[in-house]
Amino acid sequence: MHPLPMAGQPPAERADAARNRQRLVDAALRIVAAKGVAGLALDEVAREAGVGVGTAYRRFGDLSGLAYTLMEGHEVRFQEAFLDGPPPLGPGAPPAARIRAFLHALLDLQRDQWELRLLATSTAQGWGSGPYKTYHLHLVTLLDELDPARDAAYTASVLLALLQPAVLDHQQRVLGLTPDRIRSGLDTVLDALLGHG
Repeated sequence: MHPLPMAGQPPAERADAARNRQRLVDAALRIVAAKGVAGLALDEVAREAGVGVGTAYRRFGDLSGLAYTLMEGHEVRFQEAFLDGPPPLGPGAPPAARIRAFLHALLDLQRDQWELRLLATSTAQGWGSGPYKTYHLHLVTLLDELDPARDAAYTASVLLALLQPAVLDHQQRVLGLTPDRIRSGLDTVLDALLGHG
């Protein structure tokens, strides 16, 4: 699987590989438009793109890798927003406000790309792959700034666990929680952890 790039650090690739990648992405987007995310299969994407199945597997590894690739544009914009955008999501706001803004924005991003994010995190590799390390590092930095005595690494992992696609899927499909109720619950956790800032 190919992890998503950090904002501002696009991966270098050969021209023919870049063309094949774009053909595969375009084919996958056409399939998603016609059949939804559930209609994705690497062999069908390769056929639609006019490239060999081996090329698709080498490029993405599995459907999780393809899903991460399809999310790249949204992901890069999100990373740019929390790294360099205006406050409170970007720099310039107090750490507690930035943490809350970050988690709200991540919840919105999960909702906007729901099925792709479920697919991307459906394998054992998916949990900590792609943007997870970037999210974790960002939260650790803000939590350390807020309270250096706190175990920031553990706290960041707990906060991110609340927003994992499989957890959100269970809350909505099995427990029947609405998106507003989930956001309210997240705020309750953040109020207890960070105060009302």
